[in-house]
Amino acid sequence: MFSKKIRNIALFSVIAALLAAVGYWNISPQTFLDQPVAQVDEKAIDYYAINAHSVQFLPDGKLQYEMTADKVEHLQVSEVTLLTTPDLNMYRGTAYPWHVQSTRGEVNPDGTEVELIDNVRVARTDDQNRETIITTTRMTVFPQKQYAQTEQAVRIDGAGGTTTGKGMKAYLKDGRMNLLSNVRGQYEAR
Repeated sequence: MFSKKIRNIALFSVIAALLAAVGYWNISPQTFLDQPVAQVDEKAIDYYAINAHSVQFLPDGKLQYEMTADKVEHLQVSEVTLLTTPDLNMYRGTAYPWHVQSTRGEVNPDGTEVELIDNVRVARTDDQNRETIITTTRMTVFPQKQYAQTEQAVRIDGAGGTTTGKGMKAYLKDGRMNLLSNVRGQYEAR
């Protein structure tokens, strides 16, 4: 009887030691040190400005552009800047700027690409007082390259008529625009 008790105690001791060892490996102190992955808010804004106004000059001192926006918000994670009602005059060192407006805008982190969204209007009056107005729903502008493009429907009013099409490449420095497809024109006879 005494040896049966010793065997049971030894057996329970071995089982208890095994359970303690398994428990230690499953609930080790390292598991308490693991930090849960923090959720990152992709839309977190790290700074913003109301009634923003920005002016940039060319290396020779001439005015490159002047921009205002009702609101400017900088997204912390993506480094994208959101614009509310941006209004931009792109002078490019000339006296006749391209006047660019939209409902919203997004500027990439290094400022080389501006996506204009909703009610996009690009207008210019040249030295002979001729006005050109381009309207579309979305346009990407590359300010340093003085180039803009869209895949959306476009309307160009100017030069005595109206031209519409789908998709456009605009070379703002030259005042040249290439419509990509479905081009239609209506002009006044003089």
